Amino acid sequence: MSQNTVKLSQVIGDFKLTLDDSDHTKNVSDATINNIARRGIRELGFDIGKKIKTVKIAVSATNTVTLPDDFVDLCKVAVITNDGVLVGLVANENLTTLSATSSTVGEDDEFDTLIFENYLHNGTLGRLYGIGGGAAPGYYKMNLADNRIEIASNSNISEIALEYVADEARGTDPTVHVYAEEALRCYIYYKVIERKSGVPANEKMRARTEYYNELRKARARLSSFTKENALATIRKNFMQAPKY
Repeated sequence: MSQNTVKLSQVIGDFKLTLDDSDHTKNVSDATINNIARRGIRELGFDIGKKIKTVKIAVSATNTVTLPDDFVDLCKVAVITNDGVLVGLVANENLTTLSATSSTVGEDDEFDTLIFENYLHNGTLGRLYGIGGGAAPGYYKMNLADNRIEIASNSNISEIALEYVADEARGTDPTVHVYAEEALRCYIYYKVIERKSGVPANEKMRARTEYYNELRKARARLSSFTKENALATIRKNFMQAPKY
Protein backbone atom coordinates (compact mmCIF):
# COMPACT_ATOMS: atom_id res chain seq x y z
CA MET A 1 0.00 0.00 0.00
CA SER A 2 1.19 3.51 -0.83
CA GLN A 3 2.78 5.37 2.09
CA ASN A 4 2.65 8.89 0.66
CA THR A 5 0.16 10.12 3.27
CA VAL A 6 0.19 10.40 7.06
CA LYS A 7 -2.85 10.18 9.32
CA LEU A 8 -3.78 13.21 11.37
CA SER A 9 -3.68 11.19 14.59
CA GLN A 10 -0.04 10.32 13.89
CA VAL A 11 0.88 13.96 13.26
CA ILE A 12 -0.83 15.00 16.51
CA GLY A 13 0.93 12.22 18.38
CA ASP A 14 4.32 13.29 17.03
CA PHE A 15 3.58 16.90 17.97
CA LYS A 16 2.73 15.97 21.56
CA LEU A 17 5.97 14.00 21.90
CA THR A 18 7.94 17.21 21.33
CA LEU A 19 6.20 19.08 24.17
CA ASP A 20 7.95 19.68 27.50
CA ASP A 21 7.41 21.79 30.61
CA SER A 22 9.47 24.70 29.27
CA ASP A 23 7.61 24.83 25.94
CA HIS A 24 5.18 27.64 25.06
CA THR A 25 2.54 25.02 24.23
CA LYS A 26 2.43 23.47 27.69
CA ASN A 27 -0.98 23.06 29.36
CA VAL A 28 -2.73 23.01 25.98
CA SER A 29 -5.64 20.56 25.95
CA ASP A 30 -5.88 17.67 23.52
CA ALA A 31 -9.18 19.04 22.23
CA THR A 32 -7.53 22.35 21.31
CA ILE A 33 -4.67 20.64 19.48
CA ASN A 34 -7.09 18.37 17.61
CA ASN A 35 -9.29 21.30 16.58
CA ILE A 36 -6.33 23.35 15.33
CA ALA A 37 -4.91 20.32 13.49
CA ARG A 38 -8.18 19.82 11.61
CA ARG A 39 -8.21 23.48 10.67
CA GLY A 40 -4.67 23.00 9.39
CA ILE A 41 -5.76 19.99 7.30
CA ARG A 42 -8.46 22.16 5.74
CA GLU A 43 -6.10 25.07 5.04
CA LEU A 44 -3.41 22.87 3.51
CA GLY A 45 -5.99 21.04 1.45
CA PHE A 46 -7.35 24.22 -0.07
CA ASP A 47 -3.90 25.75 -0.63
CA ILE A 48 -1.72 22.96 -1.95
CA GLY A 49 -3.47 19.61 -2.03
CA LYS A 50 -7.15 19.75 -2.93
CA LYS A 51 -8.87 16.40 -2.53
CA ILE A 52 -10.99 15.75 -5.61
CA LYS A 53 -13.76 13.20 -5.14
CA THR A 54 -16.02 11.67 -7.79
CA VAL A 55 -19.33 10.12 -6.77
CA LYS A 56 -22.34 8.77 -8.62
CA ILE A 57 -25.65 10.24 -7.41
CA ALA A 58 -29.16 9.41 -8.57
CA VAL A 59 -31.32 12.25 -9.87
CA SER A 60 -34.53 12.63 -7.86
CA ALA A 61 -38.05 12.74 -9.27
CA THR A 62 -37.89 16.55 -9.08
CA ASN A 63 -34.75 16.60 -11.28
CA THR A 64 -32.47 17.64 -8.43
CA VAL A 65 -29.35 16.20 -6.80
CA THR A 66 -28.46 16.87 -3.15
CA LEU A 67 -24.86 17.97 -2.60
CA PRO A 68 -22.63 15.73 -0.40
CA ASP A 69 -21.93 16.79 3.20
CA ASP A 70 -18.22 17.37 2.48
CA PHE A 71 -18.84 19.43 -0.68
CA VAL A 72 -16.69 22.58 -0.96
CA ASP A 73 -16.50 23.53 -4.63
CA LEU A 74 -17.65 22.11 -7.95
CA CYS A 75 -15.30 20.64 -10.53
CA LYS A 76 -17.62 18.86 -12.96
CA VAL A 77 -21.17 17.58 -13.39
CA ALA A 78 -21.18 14.77 -15.92
CA VAL A 79 -22.67 11.50 -17.12
CA ILE A 80 -20.64 8.33 -17.60
CA THR A 81 -20.65 6.71 -21.06
CA ASN A 82 -20.42 2.99 -21.75
CA ASP A 83 -16.69 3.50 -22.39
CA GLY A 84 -16.19 4.84 -18.86
CA VAL A 85 -15.66 8.43 -20.02
CA LEU A 86 -17.06 11.47 -18.20
CA VAL A 87 -19.07 13.74 -20.50
CA GLY A 88 -19.77 17.06 -18.84
CA LEU A 89 -23.13 18.76 -18.59
CA VAL A 90 -23.35 22.46 -19.47
CA ALA A 91 -24.17 25.07 -16.83
CA ASN A 92 -27.33 27.07 -17.47
CA GLU A 93 -28.20 29.73 -14.90
CA ASN A 94 -31.66 30.18 -16.42
CA LEU A 95 -32.89 26.75 -15.31
CA THR A 96 -35.62 26.55 -12.69
CA THR A 97 -37.63 23.82 -11.02
CA LEU A 98 -40.74 26.01 -11.02
CA SER A 99 -43.64 25.03 -13.25
CA ALA A 100 -44.04 26.65 -16.66
CA THR A 101 -46.16 29.78 -17.06
CA SER A 102 -48.05 31.19 -20.03
CA SER A 103 -46.38 33.96 -22.01
CA THR A 104 -47.53 36.66 -24.40
CA VAL A 105 -44.14 36.94 -26.07
CA GLY A 106 -44.44 36.25 -29.78
CA GLU A 107 -42.35 33.62 -31.50
CA ASP A 108 -40.47 36.19 -33.55
CA ASP A 109 -39.82 38.48 -30.56
CA GLU A 110 -38.82 35.86 -27.98
CA PHE A 111 -35.07 36.10 -28.49
CA ASP A 112 -34.82 39.62 -29.94
CA THR A 113 -33.20 41.10 -26.84
CA LEU A 114 -30.86 38.15 -26.27
CA ILE A 115 -29.11 37.50 -29.59
CA PHE A 116 -27.48 39.10 -32.58
CA GLU A 117 -29.28 39.20 -35.94
CA ASN A 118 -26.28 39.90 -38.17
CA TYR A 119 -26.07 36.45 -39.77
CA LEU A 120 -28.80 36.01 -42.40
CA HIS A 121 -28.97 33.14 -44.85
CA ASN A 122 -31.89 32.29 -47.13
CA GLY A 123 -34.31 34.59 -45.40
CA THR A 124 -34.80 33.63 -41.76
CA LEU A 125 -32.65 30.48 -41.77
CA GLY A 126 -29.67 31.20 -39.55
CA ARG A 127 -31.32 34.28 -38.09
CA LEU A 128 -30.72 33.12 -34.49
CA TYR A 129 -26.97 33.54 -34.78
CA GLY A 130 -25.21 33.81 -31.41
CA ILE A 131 -27.67 31.82 -29.33
CA GLY A 132 -25.08 29.09 -28.81
CA GLY A 133 -24.42 25.60 -30.03
CA GLY A 134 -22.50 22.44 -29.42
CA ALA A 135 -23.62 19.03 -28.20
CA ALA A 136 -24.19 18.25 -24.54
CA PRO A 137 -26.02 15.43 -22.74
CA GLY A 138 -27.92 17.97 -20.63
CA TYR A 139 -27.87 21.15 -18.60
CA TYR A 140 -27.59 21.91 -14.90
CA LYS A 141 -27.72 24.78 -12.44
CA MET A 142 -25.99 25.09 -9.06
CA ASN A 143 -28.40 26.05 -6.28
CA LEU A 144 -26.20 26.49 -3.20
CA ALA A 145 -29.00 28.16 -1.25
CA ASP A 146 -30.96 24.89 -1.30
CA ASN A 147 -27.83 22.67 -1.25
CA ARG A 148 -28.59 20.99 -4.56
CA ILE A 149 -27.93 20.76 -8.29
CA GLU A 150 -30.90 21.23 -10.61
CA ILE A 151 -30.96 19.18 -13.83
CA ALA A 152 -32.90 20.19 -16.95
CA SER A 153 -36.17 18.24 -17.05
CA ASN A 154 -35.82 17.36 -20.75
CA SER A 155 -32.40 15.69 -20.38
CA ASN A 156 -33.73 12.27 -19.25
CA ILE A 157 -30.74 11.77 -16.96
CA SER A 158 -31.30 9.34 -14.08
CA GLU A 159 -27.79 9.46 -12.59
CA ILE A 160 -24.89 11.91 -12.65
CA ALA A 161 -21.21 11.75 -11.78
CA LEU A 162 -20.29 14.63 -9.48
CA GLU A 163 -16.62 15.66 -9.31
CA TYR A 164 -15.95 18.12 -6.49
CA VAL A 165 -13.43 19.49 -4.00
CA ALA A 166 -13.99 17.73 -0.66
CA ASP A 167 -13.37 19.01 2.86
CA GLU A 168 -10.92 16.48 4.30
CA ALA A 169 -11.28 17.87 7.82
CA ARG A 170 -14.72 16.23 8.07
CA GLY A 171 -13.21 12.74 7.97
CA THR A 172 -12.79 10.55 11.07
CA ASP A 173 -9.01 10.48 10.76
CA PRO A 174 -8.03 12.53 7.69
CA THR A 175 -4.65 12.27 6.04
CA VAL A 176 -2.05 14.74 4.84
CA HIS A 177 0.60 14.22 2.17
CA VAL A 178 4.07 13.52 3.56
CA TYR A 179 5.33 16.59 1.69
CA ALA A 180 3.02 18.74 3.83
CA GLU A 181 3.49 16.90 7.14
CA GLU A 182 6.05 19.35 8.53
CA ALA A 183 3.94 22.30 7.38
CA LEU A 184 1.00 20.94 9.39
CA ARG A 185 3.14 20.57 12.54
CA CYS A 186 4.35 24.14 12.13
CA TYR A 187 0.75 25.29 11.64
CA ILE A 188 -0.33 23.63 14.89
CA TYR A 189 2.48 25.27 16.88
CA TYR A 190 1.91 28.67 15.25
CA LYS A 191 -1.85 28.68 15.94
CA VAL A 192 -1.47 27.33 19.51
CA ILE A 193 0.78 30.21 20.59
CA GLU A 194 -0.76 32.89 18.34
CA ARG A 195 -3.20 34.22 20.96
CA LYS A 196 -1.19 33.43 24.09
CA SER A 197 -0.38 36.65 25.93
CA GLY A 198 2.66 35.15 27.66
CA VAL A 199 4.46 34.28 24.42
CA PRO A 200 6.93 36.93 23.15
CA ALA A 201 5.99 38.65 19.89
CA ASN A 202 9.27 37.62 18.23
CA GLU A 203 8.49 33.93 18.94
CA LYS A 204 5.06 34.30 17.36
CA MET A 205 6.63 35.93 14.31
CA ARG A 206 9.26 33.19 14.08
CA ALA A 207 6.54 30.50 14.24
CA ARG A 208 4.52 32.25 11.54
CA THR A 209 7.56 32.61 9.27
CA GLU A 210 8.52 28.97 9.77
CA TYR A 211 5.00 27.82 8.87
CA TYR A 212 4.90 29.82 5.63
CA ASN A 213 8.38 28.62 4.69
CA GLU A 214 7.28 25.00 5.12
CA LEU A 215 4.09 25.78 3.18
CA ARG A 216 6.13 27.10 0.25
CA LYS A 217 8.36 24.02 0.31
CA ALA A 218 5.34 21.70 0.33
CA ARG A 219 3.71 23.59 -2.54
CA ALA A 220 6.90 23.38 -4.61
CA ARG A 221 7.22 19.64 -4.00
CA LEU A 222 3.59 18.89 -4.82
CA SER A 223 3.50 21.02 -7.97
CA SER A 224 6.82 20.00 -9.48
CA PHE A 225 7.04 20.36 -13.28
CA THR A 226 9.09 17.49 -14.76
CA LYS A 227 10.86 17.08 -18.07
CA GLU A 228 8.14 14.67 -19.19
CA ASN A 229 5.48 17.33 -18.49
CA ALA A 230 7.38 19.82 -20.63
CA LEU A 231 7.75 17.39 -23.53
CA ALA A 232 4.08 16.45 -23.38
CA THR A 233 3.09 20.14 -23.50
CA ILE A 234 5.37 20.79 -26.49
CA ARG A 235 3.99 17.78 -28.39
CA LYS A 236 0.41 18.88 -27.69
CA ASN A 237 1.07 22.42 -28.95
CA PHE A 238 2.46 21.13 -32.24
CA MET A 239 -0.21 18.47 -32.76
CA GLN A 240 -2.26 19.04 -35.91
CA ALA A 241 -5.96 19.53 -35.42
CA PRO A 242 -8.87 20.43 -37.71
CA LYS A 243 -9.72 24.13 -37.90
CA TYR A 244 -13.26 25.47 -38.24
